[in-house]
Amino acid sequence: MSEPDVKEVVREKYGQAALRVTSGRGSCCGGRASDEEASCDPITSNLYDATEKGEVPDTAIKASLGCGNPSALAELKSGEIVLDLGSGGGIDVLLSARRVGPTGKAYGLDMTDEMLALAEENKRKSGLTNVEFLKGEIENIPLPDGSVDVIVSNCVINLSGDKDRVIKEAFRVLKPGGRFAVSDVVVRGKVPAEIKKSMELWVGCVAGALSDVEYVAKLAKAGFDEIEIEATRVYNIDDARAFLSNRGLDVDEIAREVQDKFISAFVRATRPAAGCCAPDCCS
Repeated sequence: MSEPDVKEVVREKYGQAALRVTSGRGSCCGGRASDEEASCDPITSNLYDATEKGEVPDTAIKASLGCGNPSALAELKSGEIVLDLGSGGGIDVLLSARRVGPTGKAYGLDMTDEMLALAEENKRKSGLTNVEFLKGEIENIPLPDGSVDVIVSNCVINLSGDKDRVIKEAFRVLKPGGRFAVSDVVVRGKVPAEIKKSMELWVGCVAGALSDVEYVAKLAKAGFDEIEIEATRVYNIDDARAFLSNRGLDVDEIAREVQDKFISAFVRATRPAAGCCAPDCCS
C-alpha cells in the first residue's frame, strides 16, 4: 500500500472512530460490533489510572486509540512545551497540559477533522487554557525549528507511511536537549512477512510497526542520541488467537513465530544539547 493510500485509510478509520464517540455509540476501540474493532482491546485497555481518567472528559477517554501512556512516562516538568503527534481526541494533550502547568503549553497535531472537532470540545470541557490543537500531518509539523521541549505520541508513528520523515521532523522542532518520548507498537526479532502483516492489522488497527532495530537506526540517523526502547506490554498468542483464527491462520501452528514478538514500547531519545545538528555535520 502506497503512502497516500495508507494516509487515507488512517484518516477514514480515525474519522469514523471520532464520530462513534460524538454520536454516543461507544468508545473507539471497545465493545463494538465487528471483530476487527474488538481486536484492539488488548492494546488500548488499562492504559490510564483512575486519577488520570478523572482529569479529562469521558469522551477523551473513549476516543483513546493508543497503546501506552506517554505523557506519564515522559516525566514532564512544569513550564515545558509539549507536542503530541497524532493527538486524536486529545487525552494525552490534556494530561500533558496539566503536568506542565499554566506556565507550560501542550500542542496536539492531527490530520482528521472529526478528531480535531472532538479534541476542541474536550478542551472546552476541561477548562484548560494552555492547550492548542493544530491541523496537519506528522510528516510536516506546522511549528518552527527548535520550538518544543518534549514530543509525545501514542501508537501513531507506526501508522505513517514515511517514518523517516516523521522522525526527522520531530528532531527539527525539538529544542537542543529536547526529548522524544513516544509509545508505539514495536516488533522484536524476525517474523515471517505473511504473519507480520496479519499481526500488524491486529496490533496497530492498520499498523506498519517497525522492529526495535529499525526504530533505533532511524532515530540515530535523524541525529538523536540516548535512544532506549522499553517494553511496556508484551502481546502473547492468547491475545491474538481469535483475531488470527478469523483470518484463516492456524494460531497454534504459528505460536512460536509470534509469541512475545509484538510489544507496546516506550521509545526514548534526546536531541543533543549542543554541537551537531544532524549526523552528517559531525566529524
